[in-house]
Amino acid sequence: MASLNRKSMFSRRRPFAAALVIAAGLLVTGGGYAAATTAVKAQQDPTVASQSQIDLGHKLFLANCASCHGKNAEGTKNAPTLIGVGAASVDFQVSSGRMPAQASGPQIQAKAAVFNDKEIAAMAAYVASLAPGPAIPTDAMVANNGDLTRGGQLFRTNCAMCHNAAGAGGALTQGKYAPALTDTGAKEMYEAMLTGPQNMPVFNDANLSPKDKKDIITYLVYLQQHPSVGGLSLDNLGPVAEGLFVWVAVLGGIIAITVWLGAKSN
Repeated sequence: MASLNRKSMFSRRRPFAAALVIAAGLLVTGGGYAAATTAVKAQQDPTVASQSQIDLGHKLFLANCASCHGKNAEGTKNAPTLIGVGAASVDFQVSSGRMPAQASGPQIQAKAAVFNDKEIAAMAAYVASLAPGPAIPTDAMVANNGDLTRGGQLFRTNCAMCHNAAGAGGALTQGKYAPALTDTGAKEMYEAMLTGPQNMPVFNDANLSPKDKKDIITYLVYLQQHPSVGGLSLDNLGPVAEGLFVWVAVLGGIIAITVWLGAKSN
């Protein structure tokens, strides 16, 4: 009889025990997911924007950007949506003076920045609050302490067909062009690779890892700091400019010397 009572009590407790196990499992799973999500967000955006900064960015956006990009950054027929572009895209476009754009055309021109650093950071924080996207790179990410040789190889493989092997820039189709990188800052280079502005493809971390990007930046900064040691660089425009110089200057000089020697002999 006592044995039956114990079995009856055990059977009554089993549903309660199962509920406890399920609740504990859900708690552990949910806690692990929350921790992982927090870690990913911290990795994507190392700087946490305050609500006041986001509010300031929203006001600036409505006053200066909403006429083209829409009041909620949803995009219009004149400009694309900004939902999901991330803080890096805003920082690149606004700090380089490309945005706000003065006029439409084949390519938006870079110019002096209209906003100060605080205002740019606020607008970037507002756009970043709309949806996840690439964050502004940190100083450590853009430091030019990578592998110089490897960076040159990566740049010539992925970038030189548009920007020239020496970063001198080049013409594209329909009035577009790849800008020269001779005066471009390291953060701007990283953000361009990360966001793919205008005609440039996006080089996310699956295409070029953060180490790859740092190596490329190291190579480009080296070119900026070390002018050509081979004499007249001709703006590093490549074989066309060099060939033209040879035909006009060198061969022209040879012809002039030949004429002069002929005149002297007579």
